[in-house]
Amino acid sequence: MTRPIIPTIEIKETHTHIPVLGFGTGTQWRIAKREGETKGQFIDKLVDQLVTAVDLGFNHIDTAEFYLTHEEVGEALRRSQLPRDKLFITDKYNQGAWTGLDCSGPIQAAKKGLEALGIKYFDLYMLHRPDITKENAGIDLQEAWRQVEELYEAGIAKAIGVSNFPLETLKQMESYCRYLPMVHQVEFHPYLQNQSPGVVEWCQNKHIVVEAYSPLAPLFRARPGPLDDILPNLMKKYGKSETQIVLRWVIDRGIVALTTSSKEERIHEILGTLDFELEKSDVELINEVGSKKHFQWCLPHFFDVYRS
Repeated sequence: MTRPIIPTIEIKETHTHIPVLGFGTGTQWRIAKREGETKGQFIDKLVDQLVTAVDLGFNHIDTAEFYLTHEEVGEALRRSQLPRDKLFITDKYNQGAWTGLDCSGPIQAAKKGLEALGIKYFDLYMLHRPDITKENAGIDLQEAWRQVEELYEAGIAKAIGVSNFPLETLKQMESYCRYLPMVHQVEFHPYLQNQSPGVVEWCQNKHIVVEAYSPLAPLFRARPGPLDDILPNLMKKYGKSETQIVLRWVIDRGIVALTTSSKEERIHEILGTLDFELEKSDVELINEVGSKKHFQWCLPHFFDVYRS
């Protein structure tokens, strides 16, 4: 079987290129782990899933302290046949209040993450949320970002970024950062085309790569919805599944799509997103129809203030 070639987007100020499809190890696995699956069951399930995904063609793995899956991702990387320099690995810092881990900040957290994953550097290291304070983390956001910049300058992180940052917070960072975030990971799909008003356009104008988590929410979390009326015709037109249509829309918007699956046939389906493109008129159609519904499943109350 020929390994699919996943296109990449260049990350500004670096020689790093990020694959446009990434494989997530996040929320569903954290929930399973916290709800009492035995350690052995959990490790076997996630490790097998990741090894399968990499064997079939994925080379971009997204993890975070918050997901509590470093051990499993590390084991999968050890079992994988793909050399480290062919992989793109992302990790994210969370203040201790959210993880239960005791770290003095991103530098210490990153070193722990590297050890748990069994690697020497991250392709991308991020702040997972902006609500980092001395009360919940022992440092403030400015100090947290300074430490992330230090990781970049030391080569421990080949690129640096943030996740779930409102546009207002990104603008405030311009006053003190040496490097603007190079990547911004947000919830993004047809029913949430801006996690906070104007954030995607602002990032793209600044040449900040936008990553989409939960890109398939309209298919699995937000039904019924207006997309249901147009997807059948698009599926027939392109000979593709609704999953492939929606993921392709994300990629054709110039955005990296992060998704996951425990099923081999679904992984094949996701990778099948790479062999076609939507016509510009169909991208615009999904933009327009998707904007008729608002749905946000992650951190909705955190962002409500920015829409009031």
